[in-house]
Amino acid sequence: MEIYVGNLAWSASEQDISAAFGAHGDVEKATIIVDRDSGRSKGFAFVTMNDDDQAKTAIDALNGTDMGGRALKVNEARPREERPRRDGPRNDSW
Repeated sequence: MEIYVGNLAWSASEQDISAAFGAHGDVEKATIIVDRDSGRSKGFAFVTMNDDDQAKTAIDALNGTDMGGRALKVNEARPREERPRRDGPRNDSW
């Protein structure tokens, strides 16, 4: 199961997230999403846990808890929505 982790402190690391979720089961992967241009955290991450029961336990246990001075928002990740590409401003009157 893939889990969304939002409201992350900028100082949070993938190891911090993996350790927090690892207390509730086996973590396959923890990935902080970073800005493509600056390389800075966007303030959210995804955690993959293979056991759905462990994942649900982790969600229930960690949602709203403090990590780095911020209350985490934790829930089951939704599929990514398709969005149109943004290549810059368009001017169709050329």
